[in-house]
Amino acid sequence: MNGAAAPVADATGNWVDTRAPPWSRPYLRLSRLDRPIGSWLLLMPCWWSAALAAGITGAVGQLPLILLLFFLGAFVMRGAGCTWNDITDRDLDARVERTRSRPIPAGQVSVWQAAVFLVAQALTGLLVLLQFNRFAVMTGIASLVIVAVYPFMKRITWWPQIVLGLAFSWGALMGFAVILGRIDATALTLYAGSIAWVIGYDTIYAHQDAEDDALIGVKSTARLFGARTHLALAIFYSLAVVLIGTALALGAARWPAWIGLAAFAVHLVWQIRRLQISDPALCLRLFKSNRDAGLLLFAGLLTDAVMRAN
Repeated sequence: MNGAAAPVADATGNWVDTRAPPWSRPYLRLSRLDRPIGSWLLLMPCWWSAALAAGITGAVGQLPLILLLFFLGAFVMRGAGCTWNDITDRDLDARVERTRSRPIPAGQVSVWQAAVFLVAQALTGLLVLLQFNRFAVMTGIASLVIVAVYPFMKRITWWPQIVLGLAFSWGALMGFAVILGRIDATALTLYAGSIAWVIGYDTIYAHQDAEDDALIGVKSTARLFGARTHLALAIFYSLAVVLIGTALALGAARWPAWIGLAAFAVHLVWQIRRLQISDPALCLRLFKSNRDAGLLLFAGLLTDAVMRAN
């Protein structure tokens, strides 16, 4: 099997490996289209905030286009972020079993080729962003500062998951910026709740690499919490539910949204009860299940927005 066709260790058996033209596979892997879960997790706060903001304003008619644009933007910009992450982490990735088969350390693409691809993705994301109002455009551009510094955080702090939370939760602000043209207390509270959620699920994800990270000196909340991970998850997931619930109250959400939040909370409890930090495969499955948790909350928010508009 040639270098371009060789799959990434933790993403085998997907459409990129089986159907995409061989020349395109390294680039699709750089953008993580072989593993779209991260794009879904980036998308969830965008959809939450759009639905909550639409419920506040009654602007449900705008939602289909906004949700579609957020979908496209999340997949493109997550791809750009992952490409940047792979460029900056190429030496570390080469020393970790799970990541050494990624396109750059595996020699499938050069750093220069990855950089050109990064620019192309960023420009595509900008085209999507320009469909919104000026305030939303500036709000979206502001997130790039956090995205740029995130890959370096694991080298200097035990809490890189906080910075990831700041980046991956930015969509909680974007829905309000797009629909209301402002960021208010409701948006900020939703943002804070999403950050707590991200810290929790990325701690689960980081347990896959805890042993390798310890050997090469990479820091994470998984290593910091260790055997206390279940307690830490209970704290952060509880904080997420309380803060998101506060945002719902500030936004005068009605019963469908609260049912969605309850289903979201039950799913988080299930994750904590199921988690075994010594089982990397289980950690990955539980991490991925957060898309379903986010969709449960979104379904409640969307139903609430539609009901309030009628």
